[in-house]
Amino acid sequence: MTNDVQLKEIVKQKYSEIALQDKETNQSSCCGAGGCSTEVYNIMSDDYTNLNGYNPDADLGLGCGLPTQFAKIKPGDTVIDLGSGAGNDCFIARAETGANGKVIGIDFTPAMIDKARANAEKLGFNNVEFRQGDIEHMPVTSGVADVIVSNCVLNLVPNKDGVFKEMFRVLKASGHFSISDVVLVGALPDALSKDAEMYAGCVAGAIQKEVYLELIAQNGFTNIIVQKEKAIIIPDDILSNYLNAEQLASFKSGTTGIFSVTVYAQKPACCAPGSGCC
Repeated sequence: MTNDVQLKEIVKQKYSEIALQDKETNQSSCCGAGGCSTEVYNIMSDDYTNLNGYNPDADLGLGCGLPTQFAKIKPGDTVIDLGSGAGNDCFIARAETGANGKVIGIDFTPAMIDKARANAEKLGFNNVEFRQGDIEHMPVTSGVADVIVSNCVLNLVPNKDGVFKEMFRVLKASGHFSISDVVLVGALPDALSKDAEMYAGCVAGAIQKEVYLELIAQNGFTNIIVQKEKAIIIPDDILSNYLNAEQLASFKSGTTGIFSVTVYAQKPACCAPGSGCC
């Protein structure tokens, strides 16, 4: 299996390409960076366009949910968006938090940061900023965020446990998150789970739903709620690149499922002694 450093470089390269493409191209490709299916494979079937703050220039069609819709953002909140891309969720969060709040987008890819900053400048927002960084080591001080959102990003990160630890660190006591992500029920076939392109396409990087929820709890979060769940269907002509006819039939008739989930959880109001969150 490709190591973590190589996977990060694959993701960075892939999403640098995506930053230069239009939404329609991204939506109709299995990995967002080139057509690889004659069918439309778009895990972002939710519609952003009716949400306040929506900006079409910032919508690259890469999400797998609507976390900002479920995030319970209040006026004046400080919101962090993990994997902020061209800024779509940040601008929707800004519509909720208002001019007195603050929104910080963090993204690993310089091309995405440039695109997001250009979009923010066009919109004239002085309380939305974008920082380049690794969400396993966020460029943010501890205890600053009221809310964290993220849309189809943690599945791209090898060290998911490290991200949840960072989320706990940067949230204020009683702060919360709402994140949309891709998870599995049942094991993927080896050919899919080992392929780096499918990792960048959000599938091979997904982990078991049960493990995902356990990681959240193990990192100290409480009141964990699956706010929304939907199945993701990968077209046969993509799967056939990885599976022979017999494997494909077995995969489709088996118990394995690929799902988009939106999960909510809270940081406790008071944590363990010495943790710094009381």
